[in-house]
Amino acid sequence: MLSFSAECLSSSLLSKGIKIKIYRAIILSVVMYGCEAWSLTMREQHRLRVFGNRVLRRIFGPKRDTVTGEWKNLRNKELNNLHSSPNIIWVIKFRRKRWAGHMGHMGERRVVYRVSVGKYEGKRPLGRSRHI
Repeated sequence: MLSFSAECLSSSLLSKGIKIKIYRAIILSVVMYGCEAWSLTMREQHRLRVFGNRVLRRIFGPKRDTVTGEWKNLRNKELNNLHSSPNIIWVIKFRRKRWAGHMGHMGERRVVYRVSVGKYEGKRPLGRSRHI
């Protein structure tokens, strides 16, 4: 699947608009699956930004310098100017806040609410668990 999308994003047969739609619909949805429950570290945030920029560089390709005529890779600011979609980290944080709002409206009887808040019922048995 990933090799298919990598070949698809670097193909000259597809327009950049189609490539961006593939990126948003397929790649980002797979990458951010379940992101509401993640605890992002700085390293993971950096890796997600690098991934997003790498995919965008593959979509937009290198640009020819007007002065020297040499091909060069796009810088991050140039990529952000070409692609107006929000940053992956911002989207993840927004989804986490939205999920927290949903959980805030849930009642205390809902299992998801109890697990996230930490209100467990009952006691765990003493000793080591048995594996039969």
